[in-house]
Amino acid sequence: MSRRNNNDGWEPRTRLGRKVQNGDISSMDQALESGLPLKEPEIIDQLLGGLDDEVLDINMVQRMTDSGRRVKFRCVCAVGNRDGYLGYAEARDDQVGGAIQKAIEVAKLNIIKVDRGSGSWEDRPGGTHSLTRKANGKAGSVTVEIIPAPMGLGLAAAETVRKILELAGVQDAWTKSDGNTRTTVNLAKATYNALQNASQSRTPQRAREKQREVSD
Repeated sequence: MSRRNNNDGWEPRTRLGRKVQNGDISSMDQALESGLPLKEPEIIDQLLGGLDDEVLDINMVQRMTDSGRRVKFRCVCAVGNRDGYLGYAEARDDQVGGAIQKAIEVAKLNIIKVDRGSGSWEDRPGGTHSLTRKANGKAGSVTVEIIPAPMGLGLAAAETVRKILELAGVQDAWTKSDGNTRTTVNLAKATYNALQNASQSRTPQRAREKQREVSD
């Protein structure tokens, strides 16, 4: 994957940023495993150049203040490299463009590594086209379950869920959702939370070794 270098004038403000700039950390895996907080979107640009972004929802929100009614725009956005890395965020701004840019930058800071695999009993082990196990997530009244599927099935999912799975590099999965799924922000967040929960679960070492053997 080609690496985009648009940060020639970047001056890191954090310890992790300095390690990335100095070459002590050269991959996203190393950055996430370092335990250091991601506070600069330029880190992700350096390590995962060429991220795709998807604006999932834009809404106008109003709030009454002492000076009158205040209007802002809320943007829901996801980013990913379509190869195992995914970020999600919501952001607000007075302008639509500003809300989108803020959401993209915050989504980069929320990047996770998706635990991909071939967890379906109908599938051959060692693949990375689906998930290693079922994943469950919740946001508001919405719950989402992502179920590993055999290669070639595709994504049996609603449009919002499908967009997020595609950005994460998941090609085959069944999904279930309950609650007020017409609320895009909760459906998107529940999907991200499901993938995050799955990534925090520990995959057996034997399964990881099998995945590496197949990819090599």
